[in-house]
Amino acid sequence: MATKLPEAPRVGMVSLGCPKNLVDSERILTKLRSDGYAMSPDYAGADVVLVNTCGFLDSAKEESLEAIGEAIAENGRVIVTGCMGKEAEVIRARFPNVLAVTGAHQYEEVVGAVHEAAPMPPSAFLNLVPESGLKLTPRHYSYLKISEGCNHRCAFCIIPSLRGDLVSRRPDAILREAEKLVEAGTKELLVISQDTSAYGVDIRKQPRMWKGQEIVPHMTDLARELGRIAPWVRLHYVYPYPHVDQVIPLMAEGLVLPYLDIPFQHASPSVLRAMKRPANEAKVLERLKSWRAIAPDITIRSTFVVGFPGETEDDFQYLLDWLDEAQLDRVGAFRFEPVEGASANDLPGAVPEEVKEERYARIMEKTAAISAAKLQAKIGRTLEVIVDAVDGEGATGRSQADAPEIDGEVFLRDAGHLTQGDIVKVEIEDADEHDLYGVPLA
Repeated sequence: MATKLPEAPRVGMVSLGCPKNLVDSERILTKLRSDGYAMSPDYAGADVVLVNTCGFLDSAKEESLEAIGEAIAENGRVIVTGCMGKEAEVIRARFPNVLAVTGAHQYEEVVGAVHEAAPMPPSAFLNLVPESGLKLTPRHYSYLKISEGCNHRCAFCIIPSLRGDLVSRRPDAILREAEKLVEAGTKELLVISQDTSAYGVDIRKQPRMWKGQEIVPHMTDLARELGRIAPWVRLHYVYPYPHVDQVIPLMAEGLVLPYLDIPFQHASPSVLRAMKRPANEAKVLERLKSWRAIAPDITIRSTFVVGFPGETEDDFQYLLDWLDEAQLDRVGAFRFEPVEGASANDLPGAVPEEVKEERYARIMEKTAAISAAKLQAKIGRTLEVIVDAVDGEGATGRSQADAPEIDGEVFLRDAGHLTQGDIVKVEIEDADEHDLYGVPLA
């Protein structure tokens, strides 16, 4: 007579916010799956729902609260984690029925809360989990978090109060995770942290052995080793410290993608000082020129804040003129938004909302024109493209200049023979403000 095994409890996940939160969600799900839990793609089938919240901006907090409310309405059994966990009293005041509230990257607490809310039956033989863990991204690319927290105290940011000071992971642990991801099918590693260029400053005197050699916990050494593991390695959230110059030759060698995501935030010296950011924009322009001399195809993406308290029209025009010189490839912009707990809220010179909107429109018009000109210059060139999706006779992918979700895409014709994750050479035939169009070469 066959023995019927009891069904394992099912866990649903709502993951909000940045890629760092996404990695946290993947780690939580990986641990729960290894403990025998099953995953549910919807509210109805879940015994408990996890909501991984974002608390960076007030608008993000409201989105998180709405997601919690939806989960409670649809399921009723909800555990909250993530950045808003620091504001447990706010969450419980609005949703007194939440089962538990934990903070950012408190993996053990989250898993413990799930075990308490939906105990595992004693005979569940469901401990199988892929070596690479459970992922919320497609198989061919993966985010690789190298540290938690941040040592900066930028006036507009509350990340250190949410996630604490910098805590770097051991380099051998990072490389081991990267190897497992690549063995499982990952072609592109997206290196993330709150401050990637600060990696290792807290453990710099703790080198580790990896495949018979000593690896120093430093961004350059880590990037070099990752480049030997994965076909594509992309660096995000890089502050322009002097030692970033050492990474550019790795791009010229093909070990690391010629791509840097640097959150400059502004260019006006007075605004940068008010933001408590490094204020040496002239030297940054010189370094951009030197980087392009070493790696001519390097893509620089950045983000900027408009309407920061005290920003004058002269400050904003300074930023626009700086962008003309810098010729950044990809730019995102945000209107300044007060965040509870940020020191910028106490600064004088609040910028009216209509002025913020007008400046936002101007910077987006400026950067779109720069982007369009740069993409037009790629027509006729042959570029490497990673395929994200295939549909009928066409496919969608990304060049080395494009990170998933935030940059442009490459739309391919006559590409029905390709599969997701292929890296192919593509002749570029056309371009618009943000995207490229081409055909894969035989």
